[in-house]
Amino acid sequence: MELRRALGERLATFRRAAGLTQAQLAAATTCDRTRVAHIEKGRTRADETFWQAADHACHAGGALLAAFHEVVAACHPHDKHTRQTELAETLAKAARFRGEPVGSVGLASVATVDDEREALELARRVAASDVGEETLLRLETIVDDLAVAYATTLPMALLGRIRQHLGYVHTLLDARKTLAEHRRLLVIGGWLSLLGATVHIDLGQWHAATARLRTAASLACHAGHREIHAWCLETEAWRMLTGGDYPRALELSRAAQAAAPAGSSAAIQATAQEGRALARLRRPAETYAAIARVEKLVSPGTRPERPQHHYRYDPDKSVSYAATTLAWLGDPAAERYARETIARLSPPEDVEKWPRRVATTNIDLALTLLVTDRLDEACDATMRAISSGRMVPSSHWRAAEVVTAVEARGLPEATELREVYEALRPTQARPWHPECGSIARGRASSPAA
Repeated sequence: MELRRALGERLATFRRAAGLTQAQLAAATTCDRTRVAHIEKGRTRADETFWQAADHACHAGGALLAAFHEVVAACHPHDKHTRQTELAETLAKAARFRGEPVGSVGLASVATVDDEREALELARRVAASDVGEETLLRLETIVDDLAVAYATTLPMALLGRIRQHLGYVHTLLDARKTLAEHRRLLVIGGWLSLLGATVHIDLGQWHAATARLRTAASLACHAGHREIHAWCLETEAWRMLTGGDYPRALELSRAAQAAAPAGSSAAIQATAQEGRALARLRRPAETYAAIARVEKLVSPGTRPERPQHHYRYDPDKSVSYAATTLAWLGDPAAERYARETIARLSPPEDVEKWPRRVATTNIDLALTLLVTDRLDEACDATMRAISSGRMVPSSHWRAAEVVTAVEARGLPEATELREVYEALRPTQARPWHPECGSIARGRASSPAA
């Protein structure tokens, strides 16, 4: 008890030094605040998984985990001796009841029985579970369903569903389960947290997005899941891109490629993100090289069963990303890619059923049409995108680029376009970049130029 209390005091010290509350540490270690309080007082035990997570959350550099191992090593001989003594007394008492000599029950036989019992108990605990295969399969299916729904569902509606399922996963993490089931729950929680972060970014909720991304990265680390870790880096790169920090976006997209499994969807998406960052940095030769790498990575791939899945790279997505990247370079070739994307997705007249990609691709088309001086068509494409209701706050700055370019040219449509855009933009939306409109005012040279 004294050793546990000393370990708990050390935990409390590191937690306060890291600026964490008990509730925040509970979230980082996937337990509740009351349990953290009991652990800090030495009233209850915690397993190695908890101490690993606590060490990471408190930036203890391995000190907390090492202290936990010291306590385990110190307690084990005492605990085992206590169990053996109690068992010897019980067996001796049973021998007296049977009329056997008490001395026939020696410590050697007690130790053998104790070892057998420990082996049986370990096997029982490994197999014991209150979670079950059916529950895990259902949750894994829900993750896929939500990732597919992302393309067409309003962000706030999707976020509510994500929160609900994350709450259930949190409950299951406190339940009895096997090690294999625990890892699967970590992976499920990682995907849900990652998707939640993406939706928060869409809504311009930067602090919430940061918290979700950190949770997803932590769960990926504990589960040893490289792809989720790579997607976390790619998602942060995208956030930096929408926030105007293009050098950081480039750095993160390359880190995501290094972390991703070879040929995975995360690796392809991170490569595409690198191309977009390079386009914003006005580095055309490297941008075209990145587009070519994406096409090479995608070429051996097959169309996934559910192409709208946000974390399954549909080969058709490479066309959409090429449209955006080339449009940002000011290359008229973007028009062909943009029109192909819009035609392939075949949006119905009901714009509420449009995949989100159709709205942003119309913006890409408008940028390209401005470069080629087809101004009326550019205004029409922009109006379609803004009026669709499919543009999320994180994409509003893309529409602002076109609106600003139209105003700069003194077009009569500028007033109406500005009114529609201002009605779209919420007051809390991120201000669009100071350079908005610059892409539409000129084109980058092609590799052959």
